[in-house]
Amino acid sequence: MLISETFYSLQGEGELTGVPSFFIRTSGCNLRCAWCDTPYASWKPEGAERTVPELVSEAKLHPGRHVVLTGGEPMIAPELPALAAALRAEGFHITIETAGTVAPPPGLACDLASISPKLANSTPSAEAVGAGWAARHEATRRRPEVLRAWLDAGYRYQLKFVAAAPADLDEIAATVAEISRPVPPEKILVMPEARTLETMRERAAWLGEACKTRGWRYAHRLHVELYGNRRGT
Repeated sequence: MLISETFYSLQGEGELTGVPSFFIRTSGCNLRCAWCDTPYASWKPEGAERTVPELVSEAKLHPGRHVVLTGGEPMIAPELPALAAALRAEGFHITIETAGTVAPPPGLACDLASISPKLANSTPSAEAVGAGWAARHEATRRRPEVLRAWLDAGYRYQLKFVAAAPADLDEIAATVAEISRPVPPEKILVMPEARTLETMRERAAWLGEACKTRGWRYAHRLHVELYGNRRGT
């Protein structure tokens, strides 16, 4: 499978923030988010072909017992279920980072489904990617039926959103309502859209207060705080 990078770091987002984890980043994505911070795995996919046994052996080199399968969009990688199963067989806790546009296959090994539905703020301009990709992204990013499938599969889950402006919060509420499933407010995690520490802290000021008002979980981005926006973190 095509892998853009692997690295051992602290989880930077979500319920398991701060947990030492081995990250496996697949290359390739069915979206083109305007604010994507890993273009080497989506806008211009790059990487090397790696086998499932190679990746599992590398994961075992580290003391942490958590593995994060991320991308790009890992759910479009045909070998993803086999990789997850092999990691499960070695006793790893498996987090799958997905945009929620591809439903999980039956029996997928997953301990935490980290689902990040994309809001309208993610849609790139036609000038940036061409009219075709802009339209394709907008048509693909919103899949309430897929979000229902993830929740109905019974995995522990988190719904992780990226907010760039206060207006995004109403869209988050509408997206959750479209799922038509009861979602506890603490399962709704909202992160500030930011690729710099300064922007993150600026947006954290109003976003934290908004999360308090709505009962949602404010989700800081520890890797940006500790390392900045760079690979391998």
